[in-house]
Formats: sequence, structure tokens, C-alpha cells
Amino acid sequence: MTKPTRSDAARGGDQADIQAVSRVSQILSLFDPATPEVTPGMVAERLDLNRTTAYRYCTSLVAAGLLERSAEGGYVPGALLLQLGAFAIGHRRVVNLAPRHMQALSRATQCSVVLSLWGLTGPVVSRVEENTSTIVIVSVRVGSHLPMDTAQSKVFLAYHADQLSMERLMANLPGPARDELRAEVERVREVGYCTAMSTPGVVAVAAPVFDEYGICATIAIVGPDNTLSMSDDAPELRVVIDTARGLTHELGGHYRPDGAV
Repeated sequence: MTKPTRSDAARGGDQADIQAVSRVSQILSLFDPATPEVTPGMVAERLDLNRTTAYRYCTSLVAAGLLERSAEGGYVPGALLLQLGAFAIGHRRVVNLAPRHMQALSRATQCSVVLSLWGLTGPVVSRVEENTSTIVIVSVRVGSHLPMDTAQSKVFLAYHADQLSMERLMANLPGPARDELRAEVERVREVGYCTAMSTPGVVAVAAPVFDEYGICATIAIVGPDNTLSMSDDAPELRVVIDTARGLTHELGGHYRPDGAV
């Protein structure tokens, strides 16, 4: 029998460490606006773990400050996780520079304005400027993860630097939906914006925002379909594009690096 060498043991330890880090990432990614709290049972079910292992991970994350016990007995994001999240968001220049542009866009279009950044697998709403001048206020909750069929998602899919990862995300959809989404993403590349029905009765018009590294955000207006047009010649569309251009310029980026529009 061959005796394991120290290098074999080291490689085994490295693989275990990598697996542990991956598992922690999977647990933390379970949180979203619809899942503000998790339990060991939920972690075990969703990640295909036994309950004992799931419980050990949760208690270890509590000790590290990444999770906290809730009054109901589950687990919620901990102080360290919230601190890191705030730090990351605070260092996104676009979040700091966007408010003035968003306020002007909301006044000009009489619509609510949504700024989204790319998260793990899709856009995450990072800031909202609500239009309070109308009886019906259409808004989106900060922290919401936007699905793939939204205007903001299609803009990111069109311009994200990692197109291989974008293709993998689209590949997860059923055949007809995947083909339709690919066609819509290709159109976004051609025209430089996206208009879509985000939910029944609500229209979103989105454009990309670039910094010196590429797309860093999308800016969109949202409103009822009886007041916000999906037409390519709608006056609101030009204001959205001009706002995205202005914010891009302030960030030191180049609007639509392919040189069009």
C-alpha cells in the first residue's frame, strides 16, 4: 500500500477548504427579499445537505459574524455581512453619482427611476427615486433581484463583459424562452436600450451606464402602461438615454463602446 505523502494531504486539505468556501457562498446566496431568514432545514433542503451539516455551517457563520440568530429561531444576515455589503455599495461610484441624474430624470418623465447593479446571477435594485407627483406610484424595492425577462436584465445580458457567463444564464431557460430572450438581447445591442413589460401593466425603459471598465449599472424608468409608451419614438426614451450618457460621461466611461448611437 502506498503511504499518502504530505503533498497529497495538503491537496486534500485545499480541496476541503475550497468546498467549505463554496458552501458558505451558497448559503449566503439563499437570502433575497423573499427569503429574509433561513433555517438549517431550509439550507439542508435547498443545498442537498443533511440537517446536522447545515446546522454546523449556520452556527459557524454566526460565530464569524456573517449570520445572526433571529427571534424566531432562524438565521438572518449578521453584522459583518451587512458591514461588507454597505462597504461594497458605498464604493460603487455610480451609486454616489446617480442620485442627481435620477432626480432630474424622474422630474422630466414623471416616472419612478430605478438604478440596478449586477449581482451574482442578475441585476439587483440599488437605488430608487420614486415619482410622487402622480396618484399611482410605481416603484421597486431596493435589494430586489430582477428576473431575466426585465428590461434591466436584457441590457446587462447585452453588454456584460463576461458573455460566456451570460450565455450560461440564458441556457438555463426552456428552449422557446431562451431563443426569444437571445433575440431581444441582440436587439438591445443594436439599438442601445430596452423597453419591456416588467410586470402586467407596468412598463420599464432601461439604458446601460458605463464606467472605464464597461457596463456598471442600468438606469430605468418604470410606469403604468397607460402612461409610459413602449414605442421607439417615445419622448421619455430619449431622456433615459441622455441621462445614461450623462452619468456615463461623469464616470469616465464611453457610452456603448461598440461605437454605435
